[in-house]
Amino acid sequence: MADPALHPETRSVQTRTLKQIAVDYTPEVCTHCPHSDSITITFDHRGGARWRSATRFCYGTFGAKIRCPEGNTSGLNFNIYLSSLEGDKSQDEIDFEFLGKDKSIVQTNFYASGTGNREAIHDLGFDCSDGFHEYVIRWYPDVIEWLIDGKLIRREPKKEGLGFPEKPMFLYASVWDASYINEGRWTGPYVGCDAPYVCHYKDVIVPLDTAE
Repeated sequence: MADPALHPETRSVQTRTLKQIAVDYTPEVCTHCPHSDSITITFDHRGGARWRSATRFCYGTFGAKIRCPEGNTSGLNFNIYLSSLEGDKSQDEIDFEFLGKDKSIVQTNFYASGTGNREAIHDLGFDCSDGFHEYVIRWYPDVIEWLIDGKLIRREPKKEGLGFPEKPMFLYASVWDASYINEGRWTGPYVGCDAPYVCHYKDVIVPLDTAE
């Protein structure tokens, strides 16, 4: 029998719809409708927000259909990602990050024990605000895969001697002003001429089993 550890496509990818979230800050700009399986984050003069799953997970398939904010979003970062604990400098993390200065690209990255610098930029072939597109992270003990609309865009196997995410992680998403990072070169300067900016998430999926 083939070893599923060597063939990720044979592993269980059973998921469930995320029905319960926690909002870490500015809950008044985040809405969640469990009946329609939809979440929105609005960025305006109050700032943005960050939501997360109520529990952590160890490995599996995570994702959502996302329609990013319309208009001139320069300076903003909108995303979906896994993290063992946001704000912990020793975190494990796996990212999809949209950089507001260019809505035709997405950045992927991952961290192990706080060490990142594994960024990659991917051309989407579309404007991420033009409609809903599906973004999926498959995280296993020996490989990470990122998919967009069912197409594999990046695969990172675990490598001997290099860190790899293994801590239980929450699923997070946020919209925030990142224009201060690298003097605006990462996401661009914040303009704000088309505020409020709304990021839509729907059909958010997480693994069946939690780590808690």
